[in-house]
Order: sequence, then structure tokens, then C-alpha cells
Amino acid sequence: MTPRATPPSVLVVDDESGILQTLEILLRAEGFAPHMAHGGKAGLEKIAALKPDIVLSDVRMPQVTGVEVLAAARAHDPDVPVILMTAQATLQTAMQAVNEGAFYYIQKPFRNDELIAILKRAAEHRQLRVENTSLKKEIKKRDRRSAGAPIGNNRAWLDVLRLAEAVAPTESTVLVTGESGTGKEVVARYIHDLSGRADSTFQSINCGALPEGLLESELFGHVKGSFTGAVKDKEGLFAAASGGTFFLDEIGETTPATQVKLLRVLQHREVIPVGATDPIPIDTRIIAATNRDLEEEIRRGSFRRDLFYRLNVIAVHLPPLRDRADDVVLLAESFLHRTGEQRGEAPKKLANDAAEALQAYNWPGNVRELENAMERAVILSSGPTIGLAALPERVTERRSEPLVTDRVTPNPTLETIERAYIQFVLQGEQGNKTRAAEVLGIDPSTLHRKLARYGEES
Repeated sequence: MTPRATPPSVLVVDDESGILQTLEILLRAEGFAPHMAHGGKAGLEKIAALKPDIVLSDVRMPQVTGVEVLAAARAHDPDVPVILMTAQATLQTAMQAVNEGAFYYIQKPFRNDELIAILKRAAEHRQLRVENTSLKKEIKKRDRRSAGAPIGNNRAWLDVLRLAEAVAPTESTVLVTGESGTGKEVVARYIHDLSGRADSTFQSINCGALPEGLLESELFGHVKGSFTGAVKDKEGLFAAASGGTFFLDEIGETTPATQVKLLRVLQHREVIPVGATDPIPIDTRIIAATNRDLEEEIRRGSFRRDLFYRLNVIAVHLPPLRDRADDVVLLAESFLHRTGEQRGEAPKKLANDAAEALQAYNWPGNVRELENAMERAVILSSGPTIGLAALPERVTERRSEPLVTDRVTPNPTLETIERAYIQFVLQGEQGNKTRAAEVLGIDPSTLHRKLARYGEES
């Protein structure tokens, strides 16, 4: 028999005390870990509590028969081998036992060596099934990892992935931070795919894309008649994600009222649909993300400190693409390969000058901007190679001189100063155009028009 770290546990179910005592001594002497149940009813209780490696049960018992014990054992664990024993064996009962999934059927009285041989075979069978299941899970996990792993060899990026891999098997809440377009949802999905919830759903929502009332209905659900247009009950995404993972993107955009309700979810693991009074328990792993500095938002009074601490159990910060220049070409080639597959054609190659331009650009829109640029390049390139002409002008143009240098320069134009100041404010607000417009004292539509005129709108 294959060596094991612990002896195989055997649950023996019989209504005769003498047989139980004899089998307990025999099994212990042969290296098994016996657990005894007097009668079928006690056997059912111990199956659920012990989760034994093997079940050895008499067939004819009052109240609960061995066939019922067999059914209960396999309901709890389809791989558990169950051996039935009886003093009144018939062909009919033997066939029933086999049809119900019994591993073996032995007739009383039996020889000790015969029973031990059967038990050892059952233990080997059990061990092989466990190892096979474990191997299948590992292969599935590796497949997920190779197919869905975020791309990059930059040291800071690899540190992010190692942290994601370490936290994935836990149930801890994760807060992913970073500028817009850095791949926060990609990392969230990576954590989900490597977690114990990988076979369940991954739900996501952009908290900044919906008005408060609609966001709460989407998050928590609502009951019929709770507001105009609520013509039927609606399940919220927290409940829909039960058993899986729920990704709350742009959590920093939520209102104080919504934040109070999110805090309740994190504290009590339950939601109350809009218009309802009774809470609904949920089993959902939560990953949140933001491009804002939430600690600064707390100081401003726009984000709850207690909610921040509930979310920030594990913090994963993603570096901007400008700090991952060594990954730019690798990412670009992966986008070209994917686009080629989608179009049913061979992936296009980057010319050397195009690759150099990609690495020299600072990518304010991060990975999302690079992905869009590669999709555009594929469309505009007729040949197999992507050159400078296929890249956006903002990527290939010479970078403008800095406004302040150690040498005398001509006075900058008003437009140049305005453009530099807008860039400065946008950087300070992590690319959030709504907040940047507030700081600049202009309407968001005005800011969009200015950015479009400067060729920086994306």
C-alpha cells in the first residue's frame, strides 16, 4: 500500500457490539484508524462529522440499513469506498449494492486476512482518487494561470503578481490601486482565477458609471414597487456573485450614502435590497479598485475612514506603464497577437523604429492606451510589419521642450502654459477629468474640448 502521512480512517457501522469491538482491535493492529458506530443511525451522524476514508457497514440493521449508509456516504463524498458485509448474502442484495456504488461486498463470517486485503485495496483506491483529483485541480490552475496571467517582466510588476498569487487562496478583501488603465480588473480576475472560487462567477461593476439610485439597485437589488419602474423583484450583484468574487471598480466614486451600505456588507456579509427590510446573507469575496488616493479623500471628507480600513485589508498597487518601459514592447506584441487571432490572420510584427517610439512614449493612458494604439495600428497597416506611420501622432512626435530649463529659452505661448498647467492638474488628480475640471474651475466639457484641441483626448 502507498505510504501515507496518516493512517486511513475507517468508519465501521454495525448493530452488534461484539463485532464492533473485534474489528476495532483488528483494524488498529493493521495500521488503520477505526471509528465505530453502533447502528445505522449513528453511522449516518458519524459520516457527516468524520468524513472517513473508508466505510465498512453491515447491511441488515434496524431503522437504517447498510444500503442507506452507502447512499449517505457517497452523497457526502462520491469517492469514498464503501464495503458492505452481511450474514445473509443473496444475489439480489449483492447486485443492489454494486448498483448503488459499493466498492466491495463481503459475506459473514469472513477471514481477517480477507477483510484486511479488501480494506488495503480500498485505501489504495481512495488515495489514487484523491491524488487524481488534486492533479486535475493543479492542471486546471496552471491552465488558468498561463491563459489569464497578466503580462510583464518588470520587477515592480512581478512583485504585484507575487502578492496577487499569495493573497488569491485567502478570503481577504483586496484593494487594488493605480492610475486609470493600469490593469486593475486584469489583476482582480487573476486573483479570482487562482482562488478557491475560480469555478464560480466573477461579477464586476464600475461604481462611477451609474447614478446613486441605480447603483444601489444594481449592487443590492430591489423589491417590486420600491420605486417607480420597479415592476418586479431584482437580485443585486452581491447576491448574484455569492460563491464567487465581486469586483467593485472605482470605489472612490461612491457617495457617502452608498458607502454606509457597503460598510454593512463588509461587516455583516449581508445585503438589504432597496425597499426591503430583511437582510440576505451573501458568500462573496470582494475586490475593490480605485485610481484615487483614498487617504486624501478621507482627509477631504468624501470617503469613509471605516470603509477604507475594511477594504484595505490587502493593498495591491499597480505601477503606471511609464515605470514599466521594459514591458511596453512585450505588451504591444501580445496585443498584436491577440488582434491577429481575432481577425483570423498572422500577427503583425513591430518595426524597430516603431518599438523604439513605443518605449520612448510615457503612456499617460497606461496599458489601455497601448492596447488601443495597437488595435489602430493593425487596422492602418496593410503589410505584415507595423512602422511609425501606423502609430498615433502623439506617440511618434518629438517631445516638447520643458517649460523651465537651465538655459535661456524663448517665452512660451499662453497656450503652452495652459496646456502644461492642465497636464499638471490632471497628473495630480490621477487622470480624473471631472476632478481636474473642478480644480481648474472650468466645466468638464470645456476641459474635454481643450484636450481634444491639444490632441490629448483619449
